[in-house]
Amino acid sequence: MHATAHPELDPQTLQVLAFDIFGTIVDWHGSIALEMQERYPQVDGDAFALAWRAGYAPAMARVMAGELPWTLIDDLHRQILDGILPGFGLAHLGEAERVQLNLVWHRLAAWPDVVAALTRLKRKYILCTLSNGNLNLLTRLSKQAALPWDCILSAETFQAYKPDPRTYGGVARVFDVAPAQVMLVATHHDDLSAARACGLRTAYIERPLELGAKHTKDGRPQAGNELHARDLLALADLLGC
Repeated sequence: MHATAHPELDPQTLQVLAFDIFGTIVDWHGSIALEMQERYPQVDGDAFALAWRAGYAPAMARVMAGELPWTLIDDLHRQILDGILPGFGLAHLGEAERVQLNLVWHRLAAWPDVVAALTRLKRKYILCTLSNGNLNLLTRLSKQAALPWDCILSAETFQAYKPDPRTYGGVARVFDVAPAQVMLVATHHDDLSAARACGLRTAYIERPLELGAKHTKDGRPQAGNELHARDLLALADLLGC
């Protein structure tokens, strides 16, 4: 576990904290695996969650390459779901069951530290989402998990998925601040690296169980991030909140 801050970072220069959602704020793997256990106990929930998530990046890439028109993540999730159901013995599911299962992404549980930490951070900073999730998904997810955002921003807002520079620069434009006054908080190094390339500050959050207990992540610090914290409560400590 780590909690470190770059000595040159002055928290007073920050105004906006923008948060990745899937993995950083909510436990997508654990939530999906649990729902599969409850609905379809004959299915390996761990493998199902990983397979569903594995289709995410390729589906977005098809949109950004122009092979598909602009598509909401809800709709991409449904396309991926339809593709993986036969491999898990669930090809027989009807439309109503598929719709309800796809909405699990609206019901993902937040990590235990999240609400208390966001409440602390909100006293000092503007808090917003910066996720590839669409606005309806993010709004419903945030409401059911009681996440206290000041603003919900999405790939849908900018008609571009991360890591497109329009997403990171868009946060600064929305709040009329310099990119260096925005910090992206995420558990994915590629997301953080792309944000730094656009001039944002970055904070890496360890989420060793993002992919489930069988597939723990390496949470060692990587160069470039101003902050590195085991969870959001540790981040709040580092930022003096």
